[in-house]
Amino acid sequence: MASTSTGAHVLVYPYPSSGHIIPLLDLTRRLLTRGLTVTLLVTPTDLPLLQPLTSAHSPPSLQTLAIPTPDFPLSTPNRLIVGIKTMREHHEPALIQWFQSHGSSVVAIVSDFFLGWTRDLAERVGVKRIVFSPSGACGQSLSFALWRDLPKINGGDKPDDVDSPVEFPGLPNSPIYPWWQIPQLYRNGEEGDAIWEFYRGVNLANIASWGFVFNSYSKLEGIYLDHVKKVVGHDRVWAAGPLLPDRRDTSDRGGPNSMPRHEIMTWLDSRNDDSVVYVCFGSRVTLTSVQAEVLTTALEQSGVHFVLSVRVSDDQVRNVIRNGYEERVSDKGLVIRGWAPQVAILGHRAVGTFLTHCGWNSVMEGLSAGIVMLTWPMASDQFTNAKLVVDHLGAGIRVGEGTRVIPEPDELARVLVGSLEPSGLERVRAKEMSDAAKEAVEGGSSEKDLDELVKSLMS
Repeated sequence: MASTSTGAHVLVYPYPSSGHIIPLLDLTRRLLTRGLTVTLLVTPTDLPLLQPLTSAHSPPSLQTLAIPTPDFPLSTPNRLIVGIKTMREHHEPALIQWFQSHGSSVVAIVSDFFLGWTRDLAERVGVKRIVFSPSGACGQSLSFALWRDLPKINGGDKPDDVDSPVEFPGLPNSPIYPWWQIPQLYRNGEEGDAIWEFYRGVNLANIASWGFVFNSYSKLEGIYLDHVKKVVGHDRVWAAGPLLPDRRDTSDRGGPNSMPRHEIMTWLDSRNDDSVVYVCFGSRVTLTSVQAEVLTTALEQSGVHFVLSVRVSDDQVRNVIRNGYEERVSDKGLVIRGWAPQVAILGHRAVGTFLTHCGWNSVMEGLSAGIVMLTWPMASDQFTNAKLVVDHLGAGIRVGEGTRVIPEPDELARVLVGSLEPSGLERVRAKEMSDAAKEAVEGGSSEKDLDELVKSLMS
């Protein structure tokens, strides 16, 4: 629905990656319906992602500021850091000019947690900086513990064994991770390295920012949200999730689907309730040939009905499914090459299990749908997210971990079949988390947190 502006104006600044932009656009929609005026800063290539939002909201309540970022090769070393620095170099002068032209009506900048430099910008132009975290409070707590506390191993040296444990006694539930599961940026550098110190500065700037918004909800991550408040030293930490589209929304969230939505829904309509396994490893993970072979063999061997979403650029999976695979499983499986309407698929009554890399968006979408999650984390916060889902929530089953823990096809096939059992404990716990998610956004904790956030911005 359209919104009526109250005069309070915020700049929303996503990091240009679909997993970061999409939930921030969902947050923007909720801010607009609460009467805020929003300017969205995006690169021109990401403008199509705004179409569902701009079709429902128009100026002056929603405005866009498109600023190009020069391209650089995909193979660039430390691509993330180069991207952040490039964005600052090319966006900051334009942003300063934009703030100067808008005067005191602009009260805050809401920016992705990769864009820590916007904390200095916010101070310079006299507005609040609010961090938007596309990861959960659990993952963010671990990041804080790394970059603020700088945990050491073996007296300060890097471990000889990548399985050496790293303990985090100051975090809720005192987790322990093997060294190889610690985020790569932390592992690959050390104090004094320019890249390492730069990214540490990003995290410290986030801690020092005025406020934090998470795509989460209190019954999911209450103890971690409280921990974040303790770390940052104030209560301006809001959980506004799950940040998902309206259930009635049939627009192409995240871009056009590679297979028409009605074809996918028709295929699912012909299946029984909770009988389908949905498999997707997100928009960035590329499987190795071994992982792809294990996955496709297990799906075929299990005999379960499945939907397999494959990245267009994932040559390893494409090579496996090219050799008559789709013909052999045509009565059981549907293969989607490219972007799939994941929220709609997970919400369909026929889907009972989600085999996932545990990116935070996928975790939130799977839990909101109340289906069992089979976890196969690959990198970054995905190991933390998997631990949350399996060990603390009891809503999932661990099947693999990166390239170091790869299941046997027979074992994975067995788990696929068992995960669809209607009476499993994981299904009960997943349903409980789904009910809690619905309650949070329908007058519960997340609605109240959003109201408090808007009130704080308007005061």
